[in-house]
Order: sequence, then C-alpha cells, then structure tokens
Amino acid sequence: MSDGKAVKKTDKNSEGNMNSKATTKAEPTAVAQAAVKGKGTPAVQKPKSLIIKLEELVPFEDHPYKVIDNDSMDELTESIREHGILNPLIVRPVEGVENSYEIISGHRRYHAAERLGLKKVPCTVHFVDRDTATVMMVDSNCQRTELLPSEKAWAFKMKMDAMKRQGNRTDLSTDGTLSPVATKSDAAKSIGAKENISRDQVFRYIRLTNLVPELLQFVDDGKIGMRPAVELSYLNEEVQRDIVDCIDEREKEVFPSHAQARRIRDQFKNGSITYEQIASIMDEQKPNQVEKVKVPADELRSRIGKDMTDEEFIKYLYDAIEHYKKYLKQREQGAR
Repeated sequence: MSDGKAVKKTDKNSEGNMNSKATTKAEPTAVAQAAVKGKGTPAVQKPKSLIIKLEELVPFEDHPYKVIDNDSMDELTESIREHGILNPLIVRPVEGVENSYEIISGHRRYHAAERLGLKKVPCTVHFVDRDTATVMMVDSNCQRTELLPSEKAWAFKMKMDAMKRQGNRTDLSTDGTLSPVATKSDAAKSIGAKENISRDQVFRYIRLTNLVPELLQFVDDGKIGMRPAVELSYLNEEVQRDIVDCIDEREKEVFPSHAQARRIRDQFKNGSITYEQIASIMDEQKPNQVEKVKVPADELRSRIGKDMTDEEFIKYLYDAIEHYKKYLKQREQGAR
C-alpha cells in the first residue's frame, strides 16, 4: 500500500495540476437551485464552470479511492502551489442543499488545495443524478495505474450497482422481463471493456468486497493474491476472522496459497471448519517454500553430453551424485 498517512475516507482521484485562474464566475446559489428536480431526475442543463469555495465542497459519499499524504501528494501540492489548478474539479450540486457540491472527480486536488490554504478552486458543475455521477467518478479514475485492489473492487461494485439502477440492460428472459444474471453480466462486460480487463476479472474484483477489512488489507499489501482472496471471499465473517487470527498469531506471517484457500472454502461449504483445521491447512509447506537450486542446463549438458534425452539426463545426474557420495565415503574411511 502507498506509504504515508491516509486522509479521510475519500479518494485519490484523478490528479492533474489545476489552475485556479480563469473560469467563468457565477453564483453557486443559482446553480444549486437549478440543479436536480424530482427524484433521480436531473434538470437538462449543460455543465457550468465556476469558482467554488472549499467549504461548499463535500467528498463523494462512500468514495472508494483513498487520499494519501505521501510523496505523490507532496508533488501535486507543490505543482498546484507553483502553477495553480490546471484541471477543474468535477462536481455536482447536492440535492436539496443550497451552496453545496459533491466532488465527482478531484479529491486529491481538493486535499492539496486544503494543504495550501486555498479558499476557492475552479470546478465544472455537472447537473446529474447520483448514479450518473457514480459512473463518471469510476470512469475518471480508470486509467490510473496505481489503484489498489480494494479501490478497484469497491469502484467496480459501485458502478455496477449504478448501471443496474439506470437500466443499462439489454438481455431479456423469455417472458420479456429483465434477467438479473444477464444484467450483471452485461454491466461487468461494459466495465471490463472500459478497464481493459475481462468480465470475469471484474467479478473477481467485486468478490473482494466480501472480505473483512484485515484480509482486504493483506490483498492491498500484496501478501494475499487475487485467486486465494476470491476463494476466501466466499467464507463467512467468523471463518475469515479465524484466518486473520491464524496469520497474526504466528511469529512469521503465513498466508494461504490458492490451493489452501480452495481447500478451506471446500471444507466450509461441506459443513463447518474449525480454527484448528484452518491452522493445520495453513501450516503445510507450500511449493514455493521448498528450497530450489537453479543450474544452467546447457552448461551441464556441455559437460555430460548433448544427445541425452531429458530422462537420461536426469538419471545421469542422480547417478553421478550417488557415485560422488560413495567416493567421499571411501576417501573418509581411507583417511582414518
């Protein structure tokens, strides 16, 4: 995970150095009043460029992206200090609240502006409902390469839920009603196309949202891989917390492999699994923990003979080792 201190449950949104200079000024009150009328029905209005006070901006609710005080944030802050905010924040009016705007894109810029003590920032106000704003929020971050697995997981889930509510569904069942399975499949395919990943990979990321926070943090830290994490996501909270305890109570951290996670899941599915059974599975030696010595095969073949088959080559090595062991033993006995 990125080093540094996490700052609130907002995001580390699309950065971009932004410029607090020339944008069209307008009264935020008038914009807020014209914003959203009726449940989930945005007024038909083009985006508007405004200079908005920081105190009138609020983070996107349940934003999946983290804002971290680290070297990257320091660089962004210094860039804004020197050049201003070059790319306006993307916001939308908060329904039913005057002079209040929800940030769709630009949480990192907002935090940098706070650090610099800026009072106002340039914004582009979009008059959209929450579901449209959710899709915009996720899409604005899709090209970032440093996103954590947990950030992708919650972002994909939020976008899929929003798309389903919007009715972005094309498959119908035989009686003409929308198929929930087809709906999820279509949404995942659409998200995957935008992110350049497969539909199945989208579903794998979303499965991570079923992990307890400690296990999800291990995934973010690279200690548990995606495949074992997905298997663990099918366990209930009690069993997941047993796994966390198994990891924490050992002197050396031991994390479940994909094969081990699959066995734990299978045993859980077949009835119940105890802490002791989990510990027994996780204590087994993994293939990647077996000591290995790599020797260039070409170099050995040049000394032994290049015409041997692989089977003959391996047998020759074992025979040579046994012969050398006998030689050492005879030499040791002769020295006595």
